[in-house]
Amino acid sequence: MKNTKYQIQYENEIITYELVLSKIKNIYIYIKEGNVIVKAPLRCRNKLVQEFVNKKAKWIYENIKKEKEKAKIEETIELEDIKRLEEIVKSKIERYAILLKEEPNKVRIRDIKYAWGSCSTNRNITINKKLAKKDEKVIEYVVLHEMCHLKHMNHSTKFWDLVEMNMPEYKEYRKILKQ
Repeated sequence: MKNTKYQIQYENEIITYELVLSKIKNIYIYIKEGNVIVKAPLRCRNKLVQEFVNKKAKWIYENIKKEKEKAKIEETIELEDIKRLEEIVKSKIERYAILLKEEPNKVRIRDIKYAWGSCSTNRNITINKKLAKKDEKVIEYVVLHEMCHLKHMNHSTKFWDLVEMNMPEYKEYRKILKQ
């Protein structure tokens, strides 16, 4: 495996990428922690890789920009935001524990990379700390979603019916989280 650094220009920005040659069939582009990695087959000509990267320059630029914006949001989460999130989560867990007649074993607030919340088969609920900057109703939706998993450990019709029964407008909060 051979690694080399190259640069392209897009929107007056210089984008550096690392070319990794390996035993694969196609060219792939990954953006990891702000670094652009291009994987290409061992015998792929540099000209072909450069053409491919140039065609994808807009996509690369936009994704680097999105990653930087996410990083800024993460940096601005302050202790008072986390305290507010903890209070909201605690009160909503208590509310839905009574309504759903279900109790989680543990509730944690952590930095989750893959989701806004999760519920394990051990009945442990984890809420993403990035929700700290979100509106209380959005946080409530995530808590309700995870609490409903205590009854239905899937996304079946019964699960979504239970969510809707407790929060008829849940789809608008779900849409906010996908933005």
